[in-house]
Amino acid sequence: MTQEAPEIVARRSAGAMYTLLSVMFINILGFGIIVPLLPFYGASFHAAGWQIGLIFSAYSMGTFVSEPFWGRLSDRVGRKPILFSTLVANCACYGLLAFAPNIWVAFLIRLAGGMAAGNGSVVQGYIADVTPPELIAGRMARLGAAYNIGFILGPFVGGVLAKPSAGTIGFHIPLLVTSALAACSAIGILLFVRESRRPRKAVGEPLSPWAAAGVIARHPLMGPVVLLTFMVGFAFNGIESVFGLWAHQRFAWQPSQVGICFGISGLVASPTQFLLTGTLSRRYGEARMLAVGMAGTVLAMALQPFGNGGWETYGLMAMTALCSSVAFPNAGALLSRVVGENDRGQILGFNNAAGALSRVLGPQAANLAFGLTVNGPYFLGAAIVAPAILLALAAGRAARRAA
Repeated sequence: MTQEAPEIVARRSAGAMYTLLSVMFINILGFGIIVPLLPFYGASFHAAGWQIGLIFSAYSMGTFVSEPFWGRLSDRVGRKPILFSTLVANCACYGLLAFAPNIWVAFLIRLAGGMAAGNGSVVQGYIADVTPPELIAGRMARLGAAYNIGFILGPFVGGVLAKPSAGTIGFHIPLLVTSALAACSAIGILLFVRESRRPRKAVGEPLSPWAAAGVIARHPLMGPVVLLTFMVGFAFNGIESVFGLWAHQRFAWQPSQVGICFGISGLVASPTQFLLTGTLSRRYGEARMLAVGMAGTVLAMALQPFGNGGWETYGLMAMTALCSSVAFPNAGALLSRVVGENDRGQILGFNNAAGALSRVLGPQAANLAFGLTVNGPYFLGAAIVAPAILLALAAGRAARRAA
């Protein structure tokens, strides 16, 4: 067999990395693109408020169900076919959503789209398959940066491209643009991504889902990390969901100010994940940086109610995003260190499913707390994240024993 030239291999490797980043970007872009559309999209179907809320939650519900499934299936048949097929399904779902005839069909399509987008564990599994252990946190951080950029641009793309005055047809453009992006990403998978898994006979069969869940629950590192992912996501997504209402009630902020605050937070978090997280993790260790990130998140959440509506509020929101961006990639890196090659995708899938569940339940809890007292979501969030510091330290001790 003819060996490829080093420069060709390098270009293919870079193309694979950027293609994988595009998968994460499109997943969260699809989650966010519908946020500014929902009130108008629902009104075009004469939908009740609870039906609009159901449409919003459907994506995360689908992701919660599918993350462990796709991860386990990729452990069996390989990463590349699962990535390609889920991206094709995502492409189809966005296209179908643009032409949904009623609110219930829209819900089913959105649920299916969330299931197709539950391929984050496959992307993470691929990264862990081909990356030396000491570099995994840095590459996971890049995936997180792509996630943050998609979170910023999703609502922007949806808001700018939508034309609510045209009725249901006014929502075709942003959804079809996202469908086209998913198609381009699928083509990138075919062109640049090589299979990272060895033949199944060489590594054996992955655990059953129930057996994998039991392993996670009993493991001194996996259990704390998955629980931490849920707790922090529960608090952070809850605060995100009510931030606009909170800022309007406290400081009479308008949507433009809320958007600017989220934009600043993303601009702070994304470069940090690209440039600093991997370096800090290699120098100080994944578990330590995970704990530090959690501590900073608690501090920012606890101080936010005392902000003045000016740069303090912007700064504390950015600090929350910054600390989370330092912390979260280390969770996947820690898991990948102790998970066998045979079950990597499935275990990472359970961790991502915990994050998806937090996106469903966190906003509900935050809205209840907001109804009791305007600053309730921040105090609730800080109280939930604080024990996660101990979980990070416990995971660190388990990692040192396993080393």
